[in-house]
Amino acid sequence: MIARTWLACFALIIGCSFGSSAEPVVARRPNVLFIVADDLGYGELGSYGGRDIPTPHLDALAAGGVRFTHGYVTAPFCAASRAALLTGRYQTRFGFEFNPIGAKNAAPGIGLPVAEKTVTDRLRDSGYATALVGKWHLGGTAEFHPQRRGFDEFFGFLHEGHTYVPLPWEGVVSWLRRRALPDGGKGRWTSPDGRIVWSTHLNNHEPDYDADNPILRNSQPVDERANLTDAFTREAGSFIARHRAQPWFLYLAYNAVHSPMQGADAYLAKFAHLPDLHRRIFAAMLAHLDDSVGRLVAQLREQGLAENTLIVFLSDNGGPTRELTSSNAPLRGEKGQLYDGGIRVPMIVAWPGRIPPGRTLAQPVMAFDLTATAQAAAGVAVGETLDGANLLPLIVGETATAPHEALHWRVGKKHALRAGDWKIIRDNGGSWELYDLAHDISEKENLAVRAPDRVAALAALWEKWNAQQIEPRWR
Repeated sequence: MIARTWLACFALIIGCSFGSSAEPVVARRPNVLFIVADDLGYGELGSYGGRDIPTPHLDALAAGGVRFTHGYVTAPFCAASRAALLTGRYQTRFGFEFNPIGAKNAAPGIGLPVAEKTVTDRLRDSGYATALVGKWHLGGTAEFHPQRRGFDEFFGFLHEGHTYVPLPWEGVVSWLRRRALPDGGKGRWTSPDGRIVWSTHLNNHEPDYDADNPILRNSQPVDERANLTDAFTREAGSFIARHRAQPWFLYLAYNAVHSPMQGADAYLAKFAHLPDLHRRIFAAMLAHLDDSVGRLVAQLREQGLAENTLIVFLSDNGGPTRELTSSNAPLRGEKGQLYDGGIRVPMIVAWPGRIPPGRTLAQPVMAFDLTATAQAAAGVAVGETLDGANLLPLIVGETATAPHEALHWRVGKKHALRAGDWKIIRDNGGSWELYDLAHDISEKENLAVRAPDRVAALAALWEKWNAQQIEPRWR
């Protein structure tokens, strides 16, 4: 409603300025830019407490807009989280509960169900140009292709990950997981030229990310030689420039800082002071991502688009600390878990000239609220089928009320619910744990034994929600 009212008033003002003989002028609807980082922990950005890796551009984005300190995603891993973000609905409503990886990405029937409308379907139907640049991970077969899911253009890859540069991996230092070192032992091994590091600390092999997973322009493989963080920034900039005369929606899904860990030489040099090479490579990847976001924001300013672009930044889930060194501090847990470290993420919304700068909001919100917000800003009805709520009234200060009575999670036998400052969580059918997040952000003190009535009331809320979900389409 806010977006429509503002657009109507703006159109009236412009129309009057041209006089009564001029053709009616309709105010241009805002552009929408969703930037999604991959596996970025809650505690890494400077604006979220990070200290050893400067992130000036993302911090500036937060300072110029709204920073959510209780922003959540609907799943603790990539694909299911993205399914909810793009549809505006809990992914458990349509059976997308788990995270297909490897060959399963390309198995028949595995992907975002074709009956589910995406935000890009809705915006394109209303006149927007749409594009996906980066990672898809919502189905690797023809029926699930991004261009069949509302995107006019696609540049990126279909599966869960990708190496950042092609073999022989020039210009980067690569940190790879292995089960054994060249001598058959355990620990860490570095190649004589210092370009390859093997580590057995997780006792598994680096996934075969590039298998049957080319970089595509629409549907055609391309020989991309640039680092993917740079290539995706380039392609995003190209889309923005080509469509600057019309409203557009761009879903820019970086694979940074997801494994495989490959730090570019120029960025590694900036963090030579970090003693641990593992952490240094991660720092290089995050700084590279931060600079890339800075370049795009600068392009929007230079092309006069900044004040008409709603920018959203978030991570798709919490950071996998053991794999990447990523910090979710001060939260407990990591990627794959329903403690807040796996599901509470950095979440920033900026719209220069429309959203008051420098605000920090502590109301619990979910990533699919960003979808509803984008549609509302574009003048597209949110609709009753969406679980997301338009956050614009909260963002601009018209209300202080949290948009949901409760937030819910289900991943197989992992369950959680947050209502107000209270959270319950259980795993493998065990007993519910209870945490007071207002006084225990790190979920250290389980209060379930002391407050059984509260646990029962919250569990009833979860059961009521769970009854509305469907069984997973695959496991």
